[in-house]
Amino acid sequence: MSNKIYPIGIQNFESLRQDGYFYIDKTALMYQMVKTGRYYFLSRPRRFGKSLLISTLEAYFQGKKELFTGLAVEKLEKDWIKYPILHLDLNIEKYDTPESLDKILNDNLEYWESQYGTRPSETSFSLRFAGIIQRACEKTGQRVVILVDEYDKPMLQAIGNEELQKQFRNTLKPFYGALKTKDGYIKFALLTGVTKFGKVSVFSDLNNLDDISMWNEYVEICGVSEREIHENLEAELHEFAAARGITYDKLCEDLRECYDGYHFTHNSIGMYNPFSLLNAFKRKEFGSYWFETGTLTYLVKLLKKHHYDLERMAHEETDVQVLNSIDSESTNPIPVIYQSGYLTIKGYDEEFGMYRLGFPNREVEEGFIRFLLPFYANVNKVESPFEIQKFVREVRSGDYNSFFRRLQSFFADTTYEVIRDQELHYENVLFIVFKLLGFYTKVEYHTSEGRIDLVLQTDKFIYIMEFKLNGTAEDALQQINDKNYALPFEMDGRKLFKIGVNFSAETRNIEKWIVETKN
Repeated sequence: MSNKIYPIGIQNFESLRQDGYFYIDKTALMYQMVKTGRYYFLSRPRRFGKSLLISTLEAYFQGKKELFTGLAVEKLEKDWIKYPILHLDLNIEKYDTPESLDKILNDNLEYWESQYGTRPSETSFSLRFAGIIQRACEKTGQRVVILVDEYDKPMLQAIGNEELQKQFRNTLKPFYGALKTKDGYIKFALLTGVTKFGKVSVFSDLNNLDDISMWNEYVEICGVSEREIHENLEAELHEFAAARGITYDKLCEDLRECYDGYHFTHNSIGMYNPFSLLNAFKRKEFGSYWFETGTLTYLVKLLKKHHYDLERMAHEETDVQVLNSIDSESTNPIPVIYQSGYLTIKGYDEEFGMYRLGFPNREVEEGFIRFLLPFYANVNKVESPFEIQKFVREVRSGDYNSFFRRLQSFFADTTYEVIRDQELHYENVLFIVFKLLGFYTKVEYHTSEGRIDLVLQTDKFIYIMEFKLNGTAEDALQQINDKNYALPFEMDGRKLFKIGVNFSAETRNIEKWIVETKN
């Protein structure tokens, strides 16, 4: 039996090492960063190991050599100098008022001033920060290390509140600007976050930052690669497979499908979400560990506000400028969704510099689509999982009437606000329902002007459906026959249902469905 203690939720490197927790060695990459540059920015989704990386750097710059015994940097570093460190963690506050950010900045500044002193003329946050950097260097004789964890938390929490976001930006922009003005006193700086706010935002003055978020050589700095799993957890893979009653190869395949698939640049290996992966190893069970620890409400608000066509999400295309930076005034929800980890890079067109995006893995895809359902359909969050279960049972048993009556209930009470984009609303609800069904049955789904066609297969039944908006169910069924949609299934032994469906703009719901069967 493995005796590894998995560091789930532990973000402090010193306590992790002292208490004997399992650690995948990232120190060679950390050392490379320190020796080849000075100012860095790294964007990664939440729970991807950013705070642990910051804490590892802190221990390294404190000269705590004993914590690195047996790790790569032990052989690489010869000097182990102790540097003054200014570590700012913005993850611990709820940013709902301008004062909430002021409070946390003031608290940190006062603590640093108690160590390095202050001057009466330093009245603003930026002047105080710049003064502290200079005095810390002069007092210790060593240049300063600056580590900022979740630099973007205030900006992210203020998405949708333009006035609050503007106030946060006006506070943070000059504050981070001290990194540039006091360059001669700084040894190293790393800012991490989920997103990168660009253009008119907090980074516009910081053109000296190396943004390594999409650098291939730093892909493994956070997260876990396939190579690292096999180098560090080989025995545990066999134990996990035995506990699940499946083969080793099947377990590796299941892990990949559930938790792998994050690509942070176009030509890189896939990375596993470490939080989900370690939880799965600890419990020897597959679960939506990462997904269940976050809230997506701000993302859903963005999608709805900009009337986003959800079907596009699985094959969205965009360029590097959009991926790399969130303009706080932008109307495009995709950069936030990508940088938050719900979409990842799936392909790249070198000629045009275009990235194709998609869901990284099953945990994210299923979790995200499930989360969306109550926001788009007439179903509450508690009932939502059971509704999908009922849909699956009805489809598997051939009970199409119950299926469509349940679908009708999803469109009941459609508010007037969606009427102006009624077709998109229908398409989005159907996309969510059939995407969720697709985790349990085989689904092929296509949309074009004013119509949707769908093929749904179970072990006993095949459903061919055509949806019309303000047409007739009869026309929809006629189209299935005229276009020979059933032809590929002519020799199939399963029972076939051809179903024509019509949506009515007047009732804002499914008005009628008619069925033709073939045994």
